Amino acid sequence: MNEQEKQRNVIQKEAVTMAQIQHLSADAAAEDIVTVLQRDGAAIIDDLISPEFISELRAETDPFMEATDNGFDDFTGFQTTRTGGLLGRSAKCRELIAHQSILAPCEQFLAPYCERVQLHLSQIIRIRPGETAQMIHRDRWAWGKHLAHIEPQFNTIWALTDFTRDNGATQVVPGSSQWPDNAEIGKEQVVQAEMAAGSVLVYSGCVFHGGGANRSTRDRIGLNITYTLGWLRQEENQYLSCPPEIATEFDRSLQELAGYAMGQYALGYFSPPGAPGEQPEIAPPQYALGHPIDVSMMGLPVGPDSK
Repeated sequence: MNEQEKQRNVIQKEAVTMAQIQHLSADAAAEDIVTVLQRDGAAIIDDLISPEFISELRAETDPFMEATDNGFDDFTGFQTTRTGGLLGRSAKCRELIAHQSILAPCEQFLAPYCERVQLHLSQIIRIRPGETAQMIHRDRWAWGKHLAHIEPQFNTIWALTDFTRDNGATQVVPGSSQWPDNAEIGKEQVVQAEMAAGSVLVYSGCVFHGGGANRSTRDRIGLNITYTLGWLRQEENQYLSCPPEIATEFDRSLQELAGYAMGQYALGYFSPPGAPGEQPEIAPPQYALGHPIDVSMMGLPVGPDSK
């Protein structure tokens, strides 16, 4: 490391020492959430869902969680379970995926980089007692380190249990969104996203973070729902986890959020199978779910009344 890099690391450490994650109320405006994210890379929205909502969600998802094996390496966690496919498995999870208090700031935050946002993954993460802290990382590294010039994600972790310092509350490095990928992270720069069940941690794909160590005697359970740019490959393959025969039952807006829509101009069309002339040669993804071809290649309405 050269002298300039050392000085930059010192400045970074001074800037975030004693930093905290800002808490916002459940009725916070989308613009306020985006402002905090742009500054800090993370925020907590308190008490956005009720205990009754959590109870109903867990009734739908606990059987899948209990059947999930622990992780298989240091990153996924040897005492951590990750249960996905929630779009197709849980009606209550679908409500959270389409929650307007989250989608509104998500769309504003990612608007400079895309025409449409899409669901990236849905996953219940259970950190069991005895789990060690996850390595600090960036979620945008799912695409390698090729996207340092843009913000590709808007992420959430909904607390289905209380998140505490002892049970593995997510570690976050506030203010780290603009740091280089090889930044050295000191312990004094890391804070934990302590929050009550029903609250949600919102964070960017560029902020450094990681799961916490669970030193308690109870599970820490969070619901990780993340969104990305409509023109990027999703981490969780929604078309296999939630194929057309399942997705056809959803509201159209949720179908399109899952990825059954043009990601941008010419991104996502298909040629329906069939005999020659039986099907249109080119169709948008919505056609696979039984919708007429009422959008163009740009995702805009078509027909005699279109302008």
